[in-house]
Amino acid sequence: MKEQDKPFKNGDKPFVFRGKYLLFIVLILYGLLFIGNSQAAQLALQKSGKTIVKIVPILLMVILLTSLLNFFLQAKQIARHLGEESGGKGWFWALAAGVISHGPMYIWYPLLEDLRSHGMKDAFIVVFFASRTIKIPLLPIMIDYFGLTFTLVLSFYLLIGALIQGLIMEILQPQN
Repeated sequence: MKEQDKPFKNGDKPFVFRGKYLLFIVLILYGLLFIGNSQAAQLALQKSGKTIVKIVPILLMVILLTSLLNFFLQAKQIARHLGEESGGKGWFWALAAGVISHGPMYIWYPLLEDLRSHGMKDAFIVVFFASRTIKIPLLPIMIDYFGLTFTLVLSFYLLIGALIQGLIMEILQPQN
């Protein structure tokens, strides 16, 4: 185990900036682009800034949710609902959470990593991501274009597919 990954006495890991190499490469690429074509570099930086401005509120919401989760829930409570002993209830909650979640997928990574560290099964993370294909705000539009029967059947198959993917994960990566 690396020194940075060793747990502290209270079980928490120290903050580790894992993206330092990627950040370094991006900065070098921006520098090279600026030398080669300063207008393109400025345009790229403006677009990156706009993207960051869009992402920051979502990141803050996820940080807030993670903080509230850590404050109000104990690891045993999470494990009971999403861990090894959760049974069908865990599968249901993973499906439901995926369907009602919004925003870009990668924004959910920190929260899911935190839940995983508290005992959430990897299979439930797979189900969460796979069930995100159903978007509640878009269902009325889908019904308008394709009809209620089509929308219900497709949504049913998407949920079944999410469960199958989770089961495959459980088979391929059994929990310890």
